[in-house]
Amino acid sequence: MKISSGIFYLLLTWALLSIGAPKVFAQDQNPPAKTGQLHGNFQLLWQQYNEDSLIGATVPPAKTALNAFGNFTYTYGNFTAGMRFESYLDAIQGYSVGARFKGTGIGNRFAQYKNDGLDITVGNFYEQFGSGLTLRTYWEPNLGIDNALDGARVVFTPIQGATIKAIYGHQRLAFDSRLINSESIIRGLDGEIHLNDLFGSLKKLSSDTAVSNFSQSKLKVILGGSFVSKFEEGGIREVDTLLLAYPQNIGTSALRANVIYGPFSFLAEYATKVNDPSKDNGYIWKEGEAIFLNASYSRKRLGINLAAKNVDNFSFRSNRDLTLFDVPINFNPALTKQHTYNLAATLYPYATPLAGEVSYSAEVFYTFKKDSPLGGKYGTQLSLNFAAANSVDKTVLEGVDGLVYGYQRRSLSFGDEKYIRDFNVEVKKKFSKKFSAAATYYYLEFNTQVTPVTPDYKGLLFADIQVLEFNYKSSSKSNWHLELQALQTKQDKGDWATAILEYTYSPHWTIAIIDQYNYGNADVEKRIHYLFGTVGYINGPTRISVGYGRRREGVFCIGGICRAVPATNGFEISITSTF
Repeated sequence: MKISSGIFYLLLTWALLSIGAPKVFAQDQNPPAKTGQLHGNFQLLWQQYNEDSLIGATVPPAKTALNAFGNFTYTYGNFTAGMRFESYLDAIQGYSVGARFKGTGIGNRFAQYKNDGLDITVGNFYEQFGSGLTLRTYWEPNLGIDNALDGARVVFTPIQGATIKAIYGHQRLAFDSRLINSESIIRGLDGEIHLNDLFGSLKKLSSDTAVSNFSQSKLKVILGGSFVSKFEEGGIREVDTLLLAYPQNIGTSALRANVIYGPFSFLAEYATKVNDPSKDNGYIWKEGEAIFLNASYSRKRLGINLAAKNVDNFSFRSNRDLTLFDVPINFNPALTKQHTYNLAATLYPYATPLAGEVSYSAEVFYTFKKDSPLGGKYGTQLSLNFAAANSVDKTVLEGVDGLVYGYQRRSLSFGDEKYIRDFNVEVKKKFSKKFSAAATYYYLEFNTQVTPVTPDYKGLLFADIQVLEFNYKSSSKSNWHLELQALQTKQDKGDWATAILEYTYSPHWTIAIIDQYNYGNADVEKRIHYLFGTVGYINGPTRISVGYGRRREGVFCIGGICRAVPATNGFEISITSTF
């Protein structure tokens, strides 16, 4: 569905002119009850590049790069309109695969109206059905991901406790001084029922005691289901002696349930997808399925979370010939913990393989109470986490069947190939009002052939990581933060160490320095210090940061989604602000 640019800009102009409308009315009569509000935010990242042969840093022809955007959202009563200006001159190195981001222009615009249980959006929008197995569109500017839909979305709440969503549109593919969409059409429908709220609505119409009791029960039940399909022009592919037509209408469907009882919570979602030959799966005509389970228990000082995921051939894009970050319709997050410490987060971060996986995770949080032998005066926090993932259990088919269907699933258990084992334990303790510390240990078994985070080693890697973190508040305005990290491995580039020192003088100034040192590299000439320093200034909602130094080649991840970044040497200026 294409939205007329003339109609959209007419609506937007009306909205912006309305900002001044209340002032005009106020001259002759009492001001109206409704007033317009304009909000937004800015982000700018500029980099200057120097050549550094030791780390493999290169200089682009322009010698500098700029990523910038500004979001503007205007709300007046039930009406909301917004747009995002984007600028990539040129895009930061490693940000844009295939130069899909370049130039300056409007990359996002929408108009939205809400009233009496009806929510209508035209233009660009983001949406997620359930846990995202069938649909998740989102924007993550630090990763270069924006798979927004461009069309129309309707959210209808006929009665309290029941919600219906419908989406229809094209998907954002690239930006070249304007928004560029994929040609495929995405259609979707999602329904969700909160049984307790629904029975609460029925209670008004009924005197049934059972209805009343259920609506007020500690037991909470939420049921949902979704269907998403894409229409993509087909074609013919020759497979051995066969001529096979690509399917043009490809659908996914899912059912989900969330049950909550006191401190217990259980979430389950099951999804299926018809055959969808694509570059991700080697153009096979095999159907896909995905299962996601999560159970948790939480009470004072104790939390337990268990999760399981079984994904088989469930990549779903609006263009069958694209890969990486381009036009993903759904989302398959990794169950491994999203680490924040430098070495664990940047050297070997795990992402869900597109071919599928069988994975499990368990996490326990416990706080030893104050004034106990292990808790001390302020209490002690302990967390344990373990995650494991393998390939799916399958038999590779031979001959024509192998070319057409690829493989056959044997069971829902682990396959033969190990993807990752991630065990970590963390202890946090406050020793006084001024001083606190944390200690973390990680054990990793990481398959670099499945998640190719390094060009230097292909296979199963074993690593131990230790982290010590200290925080000292030297005065009411001054704070010191120190991290000491070490990683030991006999594979890849060998052992690493990282030190981070940060000083904050409230409320405006921050100074930080980080040094990554590959001291265990087998090649002595590559035992390099990656030193980077920053100075930051904060004034209310505005932050300005200036940095200089080396950044190593590696992987940058957010929420289990990663992008490769090249080695760089140079200056960096970052500015963010909101209003």
